[in-house]
Amino acid sequence: MYRSLIAALAALMLAQPLAAQQIYTAEPSAAQLQQAEILLVDIRQPHEWVETGVLPNALLLPFDSPAQFLDALAPHLQPGQPVALICRTGNRTAQAAQIIAPALDVPVIDLGGGMFRLLRAGYQPTRPTRAQGCTIC
Repeated sequence: MYRSLIAALAALMLAQPLAAQQIYTAEPSAAQLQQAEILLVDIRQPHEWVETGVLPNALLLPFDSPAQFLDALAPHLQPGQPVALICRTGNRTAQAAQIIAPALDVPVIDLGGGMFRLLRAGYQPTRPTRAQGCTIC
């Protein structure tokens, strides 16, 4: 699993070794995100998930407050598994990564450009589901 994780992260354009409590920025394709062994977290609000769709393997968890977010994220964390954050344009993920990285013992990846970048690149998102955490689906 560790080798496939390293290979997946290399595909995410991260050339340096990953260290816990570090923040990395990447602009992978939707296909790379779906293949990567990362915990992908969509931090947008529920109405945004419905408006633009989601990545099928994303955990839908709005970033409203750091403490609530970390509490909700904790059950999904796997030892050593990087957490990748995606939002609409990349602004919220940059801010959220700065706040949560010190509290996590895993690398945090800020997915630059967000869903808008993926949509411009031709990605066809899926409808959010309750299984992913959608509260209004």
